[in-house]
Amino acid sequence: MMLVDSHCHLDRLDLAPFDGGLAGVLTAAKAQGVTRLLSVATDLESVPALARLTEPYPHIALSIGVHPGEDGGRAPTVAELAILGQESRVVAIGETGLDYHYGADYAPRQQDWFRLHIAAARQLGKPLIVHTRDAGADTLRILAEEGAAEVGGVLHCFTGDWAMAERALELNFYISFSGIVTFKAARPIQDAARRVPADRFLVETDSPYLAPIPHRGKPNQPAWVRHVAEFVAQLRGESLEQVAATTTANYLRLFGLPAEAA
Repeated sequence: MMLVDSHCHLDRLDLAPFDGGLAGVLTAAKAQGVTRLLSVATDLESVPALARLTEPYPHIALSIGVHPGEDGGRAPTVAELAILGQESRVVAIGETGLDYHYGADYAPRQQDWFRLHIAAARQLGKPLIVHTRDAGADTLRILAEEGAAEVGGVLHCFTGDWAMAERALELNFYISFSGIVTFKAARPIQDAARRVPADRFLVETDSPYLAPIPHRGKPNQPAWVRHVAEFVAQLRGESLEQVAATTTANYLRLFGLPAEAA
């Protein structure tokens, strides 16, 4: 059985419990069947260090972008995103998107940056990794306005309902479920997980954030994507092995990766 953690932040993990190294994190993940990972940058300043951290591990892919919640560091430009995105291990642009959870004061800036990321993704022909929280209508509108369907991508850590998921599917996007889907109050997300087509969903940890039940409240890690996959399998009336095979195939197809790590 092979699982993929399709969205994690390996440079944000506390490595102390793993003998201070990323190798320990990856060993724990492999023990749970996790054989591929996508580590996602949240600002441009961290990209070089993230590349160095993950360089020894060919089964780790990268995505580069500026998280909508970032209000420090340098602003993205299409040119810089396009240059960074040409690196062979970079398979996507993002995470990018909109986050109005703490208010929409920064909405104009977030929307401008979101459009820049979409333009860079289209220029590179690479998919987008989209973060959206309390901003579903604007997120879908901007994806449509900017022609994001041309490259597609994924709504990561999905927190919407089936209507939102259905519209995202129409725009050529996949839906990715994180540990939030295991929470008792996540009924709309669970409904979407039951209904999304088999060839259009992924699982992720978003580690070190959002640990799934039974580890809720602890620092998350890639190994625990297995709990997400097990829960989604139960929702869909499928085996863990089925969900693992399906989401691995979806990951490889979306990000244009070979079946074996290069």
